[in-house]
Amino acid sequence: MKIACVLHPGFTSLDMIAPITVWQFVPGVQFEFIAAQKGPIVTDTGLEFIATHRYQDASPAPDVLFVPGGGKPTFDAMEDPVLVDAIARLGAQAQWVTSVCTGSLLVGAAGLLKGYRSSCHWYPREWLSKYGAIPDDARVVIDRNRASGGGVTAGMDFALRLAAEWGGESAGRLIELIVEYAPQPPFGTGRPELADEATLVTARQISSTMMSEAVVDRAAARLNDRRLAEA
Repeated sequence: MKIACVLHPGFTSLDMIAPITVWQFVPGVQFEFIAAQKGPIVTDTGLEFIATHRYQDASPAPDVLFVPGGGKPTFDAMEDPVLVDAIARLGAQAQWVTSVCTGSLLVGAAGLLKGYRSSCHWYPREWLSKYGAIPDDARVVIDRNRASGGGVTAGMDFALRLAAEWGGESAGRLIELIVEYAPQPPFGTGRPELADEATLVTARQISSTMMSEAVVDRAAARLNDRRLAEA
């Protein structure tokens, strides 16, 4: 099981840490951490991941392509044509194309979600439709060989669901116990429909400073231009 993990500067560290913590228990798993250049990539928390492969050196047909998300840096990444093209190329040959949080917007920008249901962080979720995707508010969405998790913490649920897809439900149950995944959120405000109005208003204000619909519009326009050129 070769899993190609795309790194871009400033991505949300937990988007990557949660899935690979689960997937390390998948028999025979091999991770490739892919970026424009080999070496350290600094995440939103200052934690560094080491890119082991450049885009052009990555295995051309991974079993799984995984794209994490984040705030403004992820929207900046949508305007990096080299990164988006690498996701498109690897995703076209991957058996599974997967993402967590706003990583699905990057997958969409690469043209890999047209006609597929997909989850995303709650704030920009509806923008997925600009890429021809079908926004879905489920915490984990699996549509054929596309799998996506909602915002940040959904990465654990997402990874466990995929471990079960690959190895059967017993594998998912076992890993869930090994990592003692038994969440008990202290406030119960982790989704918009659960939050009080004041908390939701503040969260929207903060999210609006990090996530730009205009960036998604530009990425969608470039994708449409590419589709027309290839037609």
